[in-house]
Amino acid sequence: MIFSRRKIIALGIATVAMPAFASTEPRWYDTGSGLAASGRDVVAYFSLSGGDGVMGSDAFSVMHKGTMFHFANAENLTTFSADPDKYAPHYGGYCAFAMSRGYFASGDPDAWSVHEGALYLNVSKAIRARWALRRAANIEAGDENWQGFFPGER
Repeated sequence: MIFSRRKIIALGIATVAMPAFASTEPRWYDTGSGLAASGRDVVAYFSLSGGDGVMGSDAFSVMHKGTMFHFANAENLTTFSADPDKYAPHYGGYCAFAMSRGYFASGDPDAWSVHEGALYLNVSKAIRARWALRRAANIEAGDENWQGFFPGER
């Protein structure tokens, strides 16, 4: 690939502008519902072997770091409340593949993965498969980018 002067300048501007853009992004991805993972029970993912996420209920809900989480039952609500950061989706529910590339994209709660005790969402099931091909490297890059956008957050 040949880099022209325009491409190098554009890359430099994007590198400087990205932190400013990121500071305008909310900490949690939200489709407008005000719910983390579009209302899916984030604890339930840890016992699923595949398929779509399990819908939670407003009867079993809790606020965590400024967003509402719903759960399918009282047991999952209690489990989450004991250690919310363990169960909350990494990167605020944004797409893990996009975060590994340094930008924000929506997270689809039905395009999920649990890896080494952490929940990750991706924009689609096709992107989830692509993200999984280099999972360790993508997580490392995603963690680094997330820290650049939200220092001190996991």
